Amino acid sequence: MNYQYIRYEVDDGVATLTLNRPDVLNSFHRLMADETIDALRRAADDPAVRAVVLTGAGRAFCAGQDLQAVLPREGEPAPDLGEIVRAQYNPIIRRIRHTEKPFVAAVNGAAAGAGANIALACDFVVAAENASFIQAFSRIGLIPDSGGTFLLPRLVGLARATALTMLAEKLLAPEAHAMGLIYRVCPADRLMDEALALARRLAAMPTRALGMIKRALNRSFTNDLDAQLELEAELQAEAGRTHDYQEGVAAFLEKRAPVFQGR
Repeated sequence: MNYQYIRYEVDDGVATLTLNRPDVLNSFHRLMADETIDALRRAADDPAVRAVVLTGAGRAFCAGQDLQAVLPREGEPAPDLGEIVRAQYNPIIRRIRHTEKPFVAAVNGAAAGAGANIALACDFVVAAENASFIQAFSRIGLIPDSGGTFLLPRLVGLARATALTMLAEKLLAPEAHAMGLIYRVCPADRLMDEALALARRLAAMPTRALGMIKRALNRSFTNDLDAQLELEAELQAEAGRTHDYQEGVAAFLEKRAPVFQGR
């Protein structure tokens, strides 16, 4: 697929996916969603990609849904918003959460609505000091989608999640960091350097193990203790059969830095 509304590049084991509709704050329409889903599939399937950075062009990360794209045409019924969520946003969230590679969101500005929840679905969120997060849905009579009602209570607790989603107040990056919603805040001019450095660090790690950690964390949302303990045993057995485990042990015994290959 040729991309018109995103940019996608791979360098040094890191895929960088940039939402690229800066004139509308990188808000989504169907074509940009399709391109994003395709790029996420490429990143998942490419063995050369060991970590992914997701960011936005211009002054925003992503303003969520482009409302102009879902306005009813004259004489036609209004679009089914549920079908739009199923077609555009659910596949993006599933790709981010179920691709067993680390994802870093580099939030360069406003992250609103679905844009905020796409960022929060990533494993690490690094935000510029001037970035902001807003669950804007209730301002127009909607509910959070793109995993917002699932992720927010688990990230910050029910009370804060309720306030964020119902009141739809803007949350500045330092506030988001203070409440544990995001991983790191940095100066705007350092954002991509820090996000890429983190992604390269992750890409050089035993990424099979990182993927299994992600799988276990995902399952912890629904497992009880006994099921999670058994999953840990199963994944530990799988990890113990990897090349990277053998390399890690050998490097430890030989007192040298390990060279992991993600297998």
